[in-house]
Amino acid sequence: MEEQNEDKIKELEAQRDEYLAGWQRAKADFLNYKKEEAMRISELMNYFRAGQVSKILRVIDNWDRAMKHTPEEIKDSIWLRGIEMIENQLKDFLKAEGVKEIKTDGEKFNPEFHEAIEEEDNDSGETGEILEVLEKGYTLNNKLIRPAKVKINK
Repeated sequence: MEEQNEDKIKELEAQRDEYLAGWQRAKADFLNYKKEEAMRISELMNYFRAGQVSKILRVIDNWDRAMKHTPEEIKDSIWLRGIEMIENQLKDFLKAEGVKEIKTDGEKFNPEFHEAIEEEDNDSGETGEILEVLEKGYTLNNKLIRPAKVKINK
């Protein structure tokens, strides 16, 4: 009878170990699932934010175009300073959200961050040098959301 009890104990211990291992695997799988799901949600939120930021950037583009054509008679007006303050607040908001303008001044063309829209033969510069920015480019948390559209030297 004692031998039977020992066999039963061993059988129950083996069963216990099997259940414990199964529970540990299930727990590990669940924790991995939670991490993966959190990453998916984060990526989805970043994708959504990039879309929203892109819409705001179109407003900034038009704002910049309008400011380039400010009539001379209002360049020193208080009204224009107020408009510039609003523009700065909007740009500060985007900066706080992780939006950065892609550098183009003095840069060579980089296909990762720039899109060449035009080429021009300019003997005074190097090949691939950015001559003019046609549309600013931006990153959001170091991820490209819009390349800078540029004119480059042939």
